[in-house]
Amino acid sequence: MEELEFSKKAIKGDDDAFLKVMQLHKESLLRAALAFLKDEDAAIEALQEVTYRAYKKIHTVKEPAYLKTWLTRIMINYCQDQVKRSNRVISDNQVYDGSVYQDQSLIELKEALGLLSNEDQQLIYLKYFQNTKIKEIAAMEKIPEGTVKSRLHKVLKTLRLYFKEKGESDHV
Repeated sequence: MEELEFSKKAIKGDDDAFLKVMQLHKESLLRAALAFLKDEDAAIEALQEVTYRAYKKIHTVKEPAYLKTWLTRIMINYCQDQVKRSNRVISDNQVYDGSVYQDQSLIELKEALGLLSNEDQQLIYLKYFQNTKIKEIAAMEKIPEGTVKSRLHKVLKTLRLYFKEKGESDHV
């Protein structure tokens, strides 16, 4: 059975389908939590909380094709709330696939991303680290696709300028 079928069944209340959907998206959701929370235990706790919240509200999903987007949005909201509570700053977006890269260019990219607003960091994370489509980002953020594109363009321009000033224009 394909992902969309599981999503449809989960929305209709099928518990087994819900578990399958969560299993399909577990890794992606954990990566998102790690990127925001910087702690594996906190990320696992976030996944548990998001699973609970999603289970309680899954009947509200209108479009099964966007279930992954909906789950990611719940995860991001939860993580942002946790970061606010702990007064940490989201500036360390160097976590990929559960491992931390120490490569110099990635450290420099991390520094550059740290200069961006939380919203811009989130946009870059969704588009380039999670490979989320513009249409899905727009739905998640409840803004037009054109706004997502223009914000991405502006952020990338800012990053290019940052690296150009550092003499490292090949990063972005």
